[in-house]
Amino acid sequence: MKSVLSALAAAMLCVATPGAADSPVVVELYTSQGCSSCPPADKIFAELAQRDDVIALALHVDYWDYIGWKDEFAVPAFAQRQRGYAAAAHRRSIYTPQMVVDGQTDIVGARPMELSQAIAEHAALPSPVTLDVARTGKTLHITGQNLGAQGPMVVQLVRYAPMRQTKITRGENAGLTLHYANVAHDWKILGTWDGRSDLAMTAQVSGDDPLVVLVQQGTDGPILAAGALR
Repeated sequence: MKSVLSALAAAMLCVATPGAADSPVVVELYTSQGCSSCPPADKIFAELAQRDDVIALALHVDYWDYIGWKDEFAVPAFAQRQRGYAAAAHRRSIYTPQMVVDGQTDIVGARPMELSQAIAEHAALPSPVTLDVARTGKTLHITGQNLGAQGPMVVQLVRYAPMRQTKITRGENAGLTLHYANVAHDWKILGTWDGRSDLAMTAQVSGDDPLVVLVQQGTDGPILAAGALR
C-alpha cells in the first residue's frame, strides 16, 4: 500500500494546471467500517485530505451495518445522497468504496491513478460560479456570483472531523484499528439560489470543526463551486 500511496502522491504533482478552476475539486468518499474493501481507499483518501486544492469529505454509510459491525460514523442521509448520484448516472446499485469527484465522476474502489486523472480533469475546468466563505464569530457569510450556471442551485453546509480513530472488534475488519480522515458528520441544505442575482446568505455555526460550503446543481448534480474554512 505504501507504493500505491507513493504513486498517488507522484501523480498529484501533475494536477496544477495553468488556467485551472479557482474552486477546489470536491471528492466524496462513500465508505463503511464494516466493509473489508474500504481500508485501502480510506488510506488513499487520508493522503488526499492533506491537499489544499481538494476538498475531501468521507461519507460513512450504514447499509453494511448488518454484517457484524455498526459504523459509528454512518449517517443514513449519506446513503441516500449516494443513491441520488446512482440514479442520476442510471446505475442500479450503490457500493463501497466509491469516490465521486465534483458530483460527476465516480471512481470504483481504491484506484489512485484514476482518481488523480479525474481530479486533474475537473481542476482544469473553469468554475461557472464564484464563491466566498467567511466566518465572524458564529455567523457564516456566503457570497457568490453566477458566471453562466443554470439555476436553481442548492447551497449546502457540511461539517467534518479532520481525523477519527476506531478499534473494530467484529465483522469483516475485526481486530483492526483504523484511522479516518475528514469524517463528515453534519450535512444540511441552507437554501436554493436561482443565480439571477448575486448570492448573499448567512448561517449560524458553532464549534471548531472545519466547514465546507457547496453550490450544487440540485442535490445530486454537478458541484459548481466549493469553499472551505479549515
